[in-house]
Amino acid sequence: MHPGFGVYVHIPFCAKKCDYCAFATFTDREKLIEQYLSALRTHIRRSVAGSMPLATSVFIGGGTPTLVPAEELMGVLREIPLASGAEVTVECNPDDISTAMMDVYRRGGVNRISIGVQSAVEHVLRALGRTHKPENVRGSVDCVREAGIENFNLDVIYGAAGETLDDWRETLDAVVGLNPPHVSAYGLTVEPNTVLATQPDRHPDDDDQADKYLLCDEVMTANNLLNYEISNWAKPGRECEHNSLYWRQGNYEGFGSAAHAHLNGRRWWNVRTPERYIELVNAGESPESASETLDAQTRKREALQLLVRTREGVPVGSFSDADLDEMAELIQRRDDRIVLTIDGRLLANEVALRLIDAV
Repeated sequence: MHPGFGVYVHIPFCAKKCDYCAFATFTDREKLIEQYLSALRTHIRRSVAGSMPLATSVFIGGGTPTLVPAEELMGVLREIPLASGAEVTVECNPDDISTAMMDVYRRGGVNRISIGVQSAVEHVLRALGRTHKPENVRGSVDCVREAGIENFNLDVIYGAAGETLDDWRETLDAVVGLNPPHVSAYGLTVEPNTVLATQPDRHPDDDDQADKYLLCDEVMTANNLLNYEISNWAKPGRECEHNSLYWRQGNYEGFGSAAHAHLNGRRWWNVRTPERYIELVNAGESPESASETLDAQTRKREALQLLVRTREGVPVGSFSDADLDEMAELIQRRDDRIVLTIDGRLLANEVALRLIDAV
């Protein structure tokens, strides 16, 4: 199946940076919002004039897109030519969502919302450096539904300091209680140059995270949310098109500071700061910062490493017979594909190291 063409738009503004966040986001640049959105529109127009394909999926992420005035954000979206039935997602902070905002989004072409829930337990949110109140999430979901946007994702994180298994169960119960079409659940990871990285006593425990992952899969599956990539569960037919495009090595364009793009094995990324991005776009120059081009063998291997994480799995010949035997508890054969068992999902990186390229 052809993976389509994606567009990622990066909004780098945040009210507060979360303790675990290593993304290119800034809490002191809101005065740049108007100039930045103007640069985005200019950059997109140039790509469209250069015959950019119709987008089958758009993801507006950050940062915090909901810090930007909704009408102005939709002005950026209007510049992107969309294929019929394109999936258009905006990442949202529960504190910012209102029915009026969601109405503007829906009228602007947004048909999917991704809400950063992270936890339903207040002390866990504080441990993550999050500022929203757990009770705001239900109100946010109500606003999304009232605006007529049926498709949404709830994003959660497990493994924060002080989070017990009961805390995590409370979050999972709260999440499935909202009957979401899609849930993304990520183990907390320690990224360099973050507040979390400087505080080892707050670092997650691997065994604790494994227990929480197993509980998550159990609760999701019981609520008809089926795992289709290690960290993602969805009702049938509600899988995220945009993320699936990444996992299938599809082509996508990236607009905004630090946004990444990919075209047929060439990857590039834009300058990191909004000031520099604005400056380069306004000067008629490319905001590209650096790039890499994958050779055919590297691209093939990466394709397998991505696919092995998904429900689709990889062709049978992707592992040696000896490794198939040795990893019997981690992988299973499904027709002519090899897929991860739930234990395999916990050790996916180790399984991926055994992949062979002779496929």
